[in-house]
Formats: sequence, structure tokens, C-alpha cells
Amino acid sequence: MKIAVAGTGYVGLVTGVCLAEHGHSVCCVDIDEKKVELMRQGLSPIYEEGLSELMKKNKERLTFTTDYAEAYRDAEVIFIGVGTPEKKDGSANLTYVYEAARQIAHTAERDCVVVVKSTVPIGTNDKVEKLIQRERKAQVRIAVVSNPEFLAQGTAVRDTLHASRIVIGAEDDFAKEVMLRVYENFDAPRLVTDRKSAEMVKYASNDFLALKISYINEIANLCELVGADIEDVTAGMGFDARIGNKFLKAGIGYGGSCFPKDTKALHWLANSYDYEMKTVKAAIEVNENQKLKMVRKARKYFEDFAGVRIAVLGLTFKPGTDDLREAPSLVNLPILLEEGALIRAWDPIGEANYRKLYPSEIEYCETIEETLEGAELCLIFTEWREIQEIRPELFVKRMKKPIIIDGRNCYPSERFEGSGITYESIGRGTVGKEA
Repeated sequence: MKIAVAGTGYVGLVTGVCLAEHGHSVCCVDIDEKKVELMRQGLSPIYEEGLSELMKKNKERLTFTTDYAEAYRDAEVIFIGVGTPEKKDGSANLTYVYEAARQIAHTAERDCVVVVKSTVPIGTNDKVEKLIQRERKAQVRIAVVSNPEFLAQGTAVRDTLHASRIVIGAEDDFAKEVMLRVYENFDAPRLVTDRKSAEMVKYASNDFLALKISYINEIANLCELVGADIEDVTAGMGFDARIGNKFLKAGIGYGGSCFPKDTKALHWLANSYDYEMKTVKAAIEVNENQKLKMVRKARKYFEDFAGVRIAVLGLTFKPGTDDLREAPSLVNLPILLEEGALIRAWDPIGEANYRKLYPSEIEYCETIEETLEGAELCLIFTEWREIQEIRPELFVKRMKKPIIIDGRNCYPSERFEGSGITYESIGRGTVGKEA
């Protein structure tokens, strides 16, 4: 099928490339000419494992352009995969979605299906359809479908090619039949429903996972107070099939482009109907508070941070991505810098993006060894594999004062017993606690 994709961020680009991998002819649209030229060379503008390789593999079926009229004119299916950033009040900014819909209405010259892939509040697809019907130039049939994505950064390609489910929200048989053709080569369960239900599936899924993370972080905090071990607690919980063992990893909160934005958007939407989702509101509050645990734990060892040499391992909100959105490091490091800390940082992928925010305030290192050299405190924000493989001897050898605060529970606590290292993590007792 001939498919166009509006937007080449995580959702749009991954969707377009994976559709090409399944045999469709795909044209991806973006307003940034430099970005488009980069993609024409088979280079991904975002770090996502396997994406550049698939772009090069499917170059005969993939095109990239800034000319939306050319892309939309005779496309059978047009995916909208643009960003829906959070507004200051927590609601979703739908400016880019509506602009893409308006461009489609002005340029489509054949019957087609417009697929809203972006995460949007319930009822948005109805508004998109009304906008298109009101502003379309040609007398063609344009159906609107909700088809939410369920990809995670770092595993986006796999999550798309081997989807956990494909949800299609359509209001007529024409749209349903077209969408089933789009996905006929995908081996995944399919749910065909109405548009509002499809929109809600996305929010309900993401917010449930956010709730689960915030809940286990609350349990971890209580474990620290009563002397229990969160790792054993979650292992015991995970044996229950009704609970499962996913998203029970205690840490310093969720980040990224989805959970923070989607919890706030659903909370805002409920408020607009004069209804308060108390569980979602609590998850948001817990997560914001959890991000500050690193600084709070560090204050036990230093009266202030002026002149303290701090090694920071990991900057992104999770491994496998260069995304810094809502990363806990962005909450903690400004506080440390403001108080005069001397920070060295290492991240295998996220450094370039962090440099844009802090070009000179932080010393960026090429190796973990260099980062740890002479440090009085080590803060771990991201569970990169290279960090998980560090042996205790390296901390002792390189650090002036080996105090480690691990926000991602990268190591078994017992590894540091008798090592001369003070090791704190989340929801577990402190090893080598100083008097």
C-alpha cells in the first residue's frame, strides 16, 4: 500500500520504517530539511536500536520529504505521528495534530484513511474528522481512525514489528478494511473497536503502568523505614500471576516522553469533566517526589555540596535511548550545581543532548574510570549495562571517598559488604553505613 507518515519523531519514524519493512511504500514528512536530508542518507535523527539498519535495508520503499502535498496527494493511508507535548496546565498540546489534519484536508486527492497514531485525549479523533470534512478541498472520502502506539523507547522497533497488540478504532467498514490490510502481515492480536475506546486504551495502559511504578516506589520507601528488602518483596509479589513481575523495579521514578505526559493529560481530562482520578493524581505526586531521593540521600553525608566532587553515571531516563525528557538527573543535577558541586558525568548515548543544556557547567568524560577519579560521591541515574558491570574494586581504586547512591538498584547489596564502600540504593538497607 502507498502510505504517508506525518512526523518523524519516535512514533512517526519508527512506524514508517516498520511499515516499509512489512512491504509498504512509505513517504515520511517533516518540516526540518536538515533532518530529512539525514534520513535520506539512511541515518536516524534519534537513537533507537536497529532503526538505522532498517532504514538502509528498506531504502527502496522509504522516501523522506518536506513537501507534504506531494506525500499526501495520492496516499491510501496517512498516519499522523506528530508530537503532543504537555502544556503548562498538564493538558496535551494538539496543535501539530490539527495542523497535519488541515494539510491532509487541503491536499488529499483520493479516497484515503487518516490514522491518528499520536497519543491524544479521548474525543480528538472526532475533532480531527470534523476538521478534515470542513476543510477538505477535493470531493474524496477521508475516514479517520485511532490506532494508538504501544512502543517503548529503547525497544521501539521490536515493539512495533512484534507488537503486543494492534488496536484499531474505526467508525465504518471502509476504514476497518483498510486498516486490516495495513496490518495483514503483522503477527499480533487485533482489537477493532470504536475511536474513543481505542483512545482510552492507550491512556489506560500507560497510566496503569505508571501507577504500578509509583506504587512499588512507595513500598520501597516504606521498606527503607521498616528494614525490609524491596528486592525480596517484589520477587514474592511477582510469583502472583494476577500481579506479574513487570514494572516492579524500584527506583527514582519514571521519565521519558510517555508516562509523565500521559498521566497529567488523563488527570487534566478527567478534571475537565469535573471528575478527579485520585489514583492517577497520587501517581504523579509520588513520582515527582521520588525523583528527589538522590539529593536527599546525599545530604546525609555532606553538610553542603560546595566543592564536593561528584561522579554521575547515566543521564538519560532509561538505558537504550538518548532521551532526556523528565529524566531524574535533570531534577537533581541543577540542585547540586547551584550549591557548588563539581560534577563529572558519563553516559554512552545521552551526553550530546545533555551538553545542549549544560555545555560548560559539567565535565563530561569518555570513560567510567575517568568519571570516578577522585570523586567523593557517585550517583547512578541510569542502569546502562556498562554501569551494571562495574566491580566494587573500581569504586575503591578510583574514588577518594567511595560513597555510592544507586537510584536504579544496579547491584546486589551484598556485593559491597566488607568492601569499604558505603552503598545506598532504593528500598534496601545501607551497606557500610558510616557513623
